[in-house]
Amino acid sequence: MKCDARLCNYRFPNVKAPREHNREDWKRDAWVDDMVQELDTERYFRWFDSGDIYDLRLADKILAVMVATPWVKHWLPTRMHKFPKFAPVLAKMGDLSNVVVRLSSDSVTGETIDAPNSSTIIPTISHALPSMSVCDAYERDGKCAKCRICWDKTISVVAYPAHGKKMLKQVNQILAINL
Repeated sequence: MKCDARLCNYRFPNVKAPREHNREDWKRDAWVDDMVQELDTERYFRWFDSGDIYDLRLADKILAVMVATPWVKHWLPTRMHKFPKFAPVLAKMGDLSNVVVRLSSDSVTGETIDAPNSSTIIPTISHALPSMSVCDAYERDGKCAKCRICWDKTISVVAYPAHGKKMLKQVNQILAINL
């Protein structure tokens, strides 16, 4: 399954450029302090709208920002739980009262991960299990608005309905194979 971000707007140069900048920017010595300053008036922050923690040094810096900003509720969706080297830092993040580390499933058919906080993609809302909280951002052009279920540690599984023509085509192909 290809990342949905690669199929949509994320392939355009004006969208790629800031991500390329960020890929290098976090390596600066002042990055943690600058992030703390940027979050001064924020109350909710989502790490990564596309992408993930790909370096332990970045993970350590993100943890430092989370520790230094207890007034901010942090939501970190991640697939890095599959790599043991990330387990210690993800555990430290998850132990913070202001942080939800949501382990992302690779599934697009609703399979979940056994974890206190996780997320998955479901083909349609009708595929949601009673144990899932369904993200309804699709009703608001992909915007959270006042919804905060992803930042809520009491919500075990957040299910995101598949969106985008190419993703829906891939989901339908997978479902057809599994029938």
